[in-house]
Amino acid sequence: MTPATSSAPAAGTAPSAPGSGELLAPWIGVPIAVIVLGTSSLALIPLWSGARWIAAAMVSFGLFLLLQTALLRLEFNDDSLLVWRGTSLLRRFPYSEWLSWRLFWSAAPALFYFREQRSIHFLPVLFDPTALERSLVRHLGHLKTRTLTGR
Repeated sequence: MTPATSSAPAAGTAPSAPGSGELLAPWIGVPIAVIVLGTSSLALIPLWSGARWIAAAMVSFGLFLLLQTALLRLEFNDDSLLVWRGTSLLRRFPYSEWLSWRLFWSAAPALFYFREQRSIHFLPVLFDPTALERSLVRHLGHLKTRTLTGR
């Protein structure tokens, strides 16, 4: 899936389906890394019998993230970040309420943080990290940031 752009809806109206802005492609890097880490923790069983529970929890979490990667989409439009599940709009985050944002672990982006006036959000990077950074800089470049490239 490649990012798509088109004209934004009229002011005050909600788009009826993803695609009225830049829709980010899914990225399975984080879920796969969590699954691999959980599976590799099975090697600790000879040293600690509790390792199988840690492995089961990590693999389950990785599978949950993989499912979320398949179901959720982020869209950047002219005035807000939209979170979609299929054609249902789950949440709108207006740029006017953002105070800061940050992508953690520049070598392998895994966590996306942003702060609004009334709340803080931490999200796993389940979308193309390069397109995510590019869209954040385009729409929110005026905020104090730390991006993948360290700019």
